Amino acid sequence: MFETLLAAFDGLYRRIDILMGGRFEGADWVSATGYWVGHFQAPFLGIAPTGRMAHLRFGEFHRMADGRAIESYIFLDIPELMMAAGSWKLPMPPGHTGILHGPATQDGLQLHANDPAEGAKSFAQTTEMLSKLNTPDESWRPYWHPNMVWYGPAAFGTYLGVDRFSGFQRPFEKCFEGWAGGSAGSGRTKHFTRFGDGLYTCSGGWPSLSGTSVKPFLGQPATGKMTFFRVCDWWRREGDLLMENWIFVDIPYAMLQFGVDVFEPKAAVP
Repeated sequence: MFETLLAAFDGLYRRIDILMGGRFEGADWVSATGYWVGHFQAPFLGIAPTGRMAHLRFGEFHRMADGRAIESYIFLDIPELMMAAGSWKLPMPPGHTGILHGPATQDGLQLHANDPAEGAKSFAQTTEMLSKLNTPDESWRPYWHPNMVWYGPAAFGTYLGVDRFSGFQRPFEKCFEGWAGGSAGSGRTKHFTRFGDGLYTCSGGWPSLSGTSVKPFLGQPATGKMTFFRVCDWWRREGDLLMENWIFVDIPYAMLQFGVDVFEPKAAVP
């Protein structure tokens, strides 16, 4: 992957917005998210270069042993790069797309020891909130600050404020039935990690979410089949409320389940 990136982007460098560590099911993990930045000079995954500076958002999780990464999960928001390069063929989202900010508090690099109690509180808060998703009364709302920010994958968009997030989340949930998530212990999917570090929490599943497609999704007709989503998140807590959430969804993988290859030039909006 790194050779491909270096060939496509001149002057490539890495900007890390969140870096954190913790334990999950007896294993040590390190997680980071931010941007690869470089001058887009050669094709990347079939995306034509723009000849301008480009940003490619990444999310990473590494299981560690003896100071080395022995298992890694790496997410890239490729649709965001495609939109910036003018090669995205599916419907544009109603929310903001483009470069996303790191933590408003500018304290995302957890290069110090945090109080374990704070990490445990962050972990519990997000785990409880996740269990309340897809509920008729939106019982996840009390866990969020009213002016929260949901930094979604480019194909979904970013939303400021809990009401605007709800305006995306509820229609999205209704596209699928029988939702099951990696934190729910349903047996259908599982988080490969989930942990808290100070005021931050992260999680990831490969896949993480699943549900039966019953309504059109990203412009594609329902399939009536089970759809699996690879998802990862980072959350920042302020006091007793969640304030910011950075999320990746592997959209190219999800769309293959709808018979659409987003890298195929002819994958146009129906």
